[in-house]
Amino acid sequence: MSFSIDRVVPWGRSAAEYQAMFGLDEPDLGGRLLGCGDGPASFNAEMSAQGRAVVSIDPLYAVSAAGIERRIGETFDEVMDQVRRHPEEFVWTDMRSVAELGRRRMAAMRRFLVDYPKGKAEGRYLEASLPDLPFDDDAFDLALSSHLLFLYSGEFDLGFHIRSLEEMLRVAAEVRVFPLLQIGGAPSPHVEGVVDEFRSRGLEVRVERVAYEFQRGGNRMLRLGRRPAA
Repeated sequence: MSFSIDRVVPWGRSAAEYQAMFGLDEPDLGGRLLGCGDGPASFNAEMSAQGRAVVSIDPLYAVSAAGIERRIGETFDEVMDQVRRHPEEFVWTDMRSVAELGRRRMAAMRRFLVDYPKGKAEGRYLEASLPDLPFDDDAFDLALSSHLLFLYSGEFDLGFHIRSLEEMLRVAAEVRVFPLLQIGGAPSPHVEGVVDEFRSRGLEVRVERVAYEFQRGGNRMLRLGRRPAA
């Protein structure tokens, strides 16, 4: 049996990982950024410390910092145990061991927890969830979805993915989603349907390789843009 989690769990990644996963360059980082389903990632905290404009949404943000910390504690060991039992499903190059994975994930989540009260007061962390976003049209330049869409294909059907991406494109000129695999490493069955749907509308749709791979085979992202396909 492969790696398996039957629900969305709080799990945090760093800004450096976001930059690699989404191929973010300086012009990207200089725009208005939206993270959908960021959870306890430190991307917002790190980027905001640099003066970047980032808003993160997640239903998790209905909970206090202490409550989120408790949820992390309740699920951290479960996720790490799954990784220990299925090391063949991951690429151990940049992340050299299970212990290092645990340290780096926890460091990112602790950085988030330190920033969370201030960021919530500033409106950088908002309680909201796909497929309904509480923003005006064109509020952002770039919307990102890390380890939510496609990863949880068993929990969210194709219709949910299409509605979520439509909503992200309403509020942002471009959307990027990573990875395109499900938990367990199989390709998401929704990628083809999403690509076909948005190409049929004449939109820009690209699947691109990125300079990041931890989940084995998870080195591609989806890019959607409002511009007509070339």
